[in-house]
Amino acid sequence: MGQVTATAEKTFAASPDQVFTALGDYDGARRKILTEHFSEYEVREGGQDEGTVVHWKLAATSKRVRDCLVSVSVPGERTLVERDANSSLVTTWTVAPEGSGARVKVESTWDGAGGVGGFFERRFAPSGLRRIYEGQLAKLETELA
Repeated sequence: MGQVTATAEKTFAASPDQVFTALGDYDGARRKILTEHFSEYEVREGGQDEGTVVHWKLAATSKRVRDCLVSVSVPGERTLVERDANSSLVTTWTVAPEGSGARVKVESTWDGAGGVGGFFERRFAPSGLRRIYEGQLAKLETELA
């Protein structure tokens, strides 16, 4: 058993504040950037940044569906942290200035399984989750245009 990490990054022409505002808008922009991997999306509390609680199901594969109940915190400038109450999954969205635009980094960590299943999880899950995040970031770029 060990910690597993998946990361994706993308540069945007929009300002860091515009990008961060969109990422923290769970009632609006975040709904629009969900990929086909997400279902049953529902904002249960809040809807903007700190204190938001949102539910979704994430289908990493057709056989691997996670029921997520996520609480959002904003521990620092332009950083969103999403903690899943149903697992050890923690996802951090960080927005930083880059040139005349912004760079977004999304990183998820969780406690991986042990044994053979854990080996395959550590080997394949990060790249699968990275592709999901890359899809969301591409949709975010379209949303911000």
